[in-house]
Amino acid sequence: MELKLKLEQLHQRVDSLKDQINTEEATKNAFVMPFIQILGYDIFNPTEVIPEFICDIGTKKGEKVDYVIKNNGEPILIIECKHWKENVDAHNSQLHRYYHVSKARFGVLTNGHTYNFYADLEKPNIMDEKPFFTLDLSDLKDSSIKILENFTKTDYSLENILDSAEAMKYIKAIRKEFEKELIEPSDEFIRILVNKFFDKPLIASRMVTFREYTKKAITNTINDSISLRLKSALNINENIAKEQHLENPQPIDENVENPKFITTEEELEGFQIVKAILREKIPTERIAYRDTQSYFGILLDDNNRKPLARLHFNTINNYLELFHNGKDAGEKILLNSIDEIYNYREQLHKTFENY
Repeated sequence: MELKLKLEQLHQRVDSLKDQINTEEATKNAFVMPFIQILGYDIFNPTEVIPEFICDIGTKKGEKVDYVIKNNGEPILIIECKHWKENVDAHNSQLHRYYHVSKARFGVLTNGHTYNFYADLEKPNIMDEKPFFTLDLSDLKDSSIKILENFTKTDYSLENILDSAEAMKYIKAIRKEFEKELIEPSDEFIRILVNKFFDKPLIASRMVTFREYTKKAITNTINDSISLRLKSALNINENIAKEQHLENPQPIDENVENPKFITTEEELEGFQIVKAILREKIPTERIAYRDTQSYFGILLDDNNRKPLARLHFNTINNYLELFHNGKDAGEKILLNSIDEIYNYREQLHKTFENY
């Protein structure tokens, strides 16, 4: 996909230049204007891209939105930009005011690497509080690219965007409610499940019991599903490695001393579980590992001073070492099975947040 390729190139540009970008204006010039170009709009044509567009709001005169994008002479998009270091979720009130007085159906709030797209699905001409679509250049999904295509100059479709926006809005809402049920099942949710196989009245004491059963059933189901996928991925990688070895066998150098430690399949499986937990907070490329003679270390940004966890799988018993206070000495926890690592999700998230 040409659009995805261009966005990946823009992401590389953002990563390589961001430390040299010190102002909001520089963020617009270096990151946002190339994004507008990728959508097919001529940034040098004032009939398509209008910078510093005046949006008079009541008694406030001279208020300006960073960009207005026009398609066939009609304003379709207003874009408000922030410095790349800022959190775009914290600045939608300004865009909200501009949206109210503009004729565009969509608004974008961006810091150059995250783009929040807003519409007026709740009330006409009043921007919704939550974006219906977020594009993150560091996490480009095919589904996101498909939605973004509807905003390009050649393929702009108001109807398709509104259909997608409504669908995403309700899917997000359903997912949010479902995730709540997974964490703390409600009485209604428990009744729906239990009434399918339990024909006695659900009195209060039984409800308490079935609540615990439901929690355990949900936890076990999720853990089994993730574990199955990880094992499948490990088997695929192992088969690929075997095929590559058969095709390109490495000559044995008798002068090279054998390593004093071997990275085991069990350690790699543990690493994949920790990686799956932490990817909720950080991109997977920031999670690295280094195997040593005494432990298997999992690091943030491949930095020994930023341990996220350690696996001690070289003895009779397996231990997970957690670092509650950053790089300080960790706490070793006995694991009866590798899947028990999932029980320490919050602690792993907190370790990352400490950095």
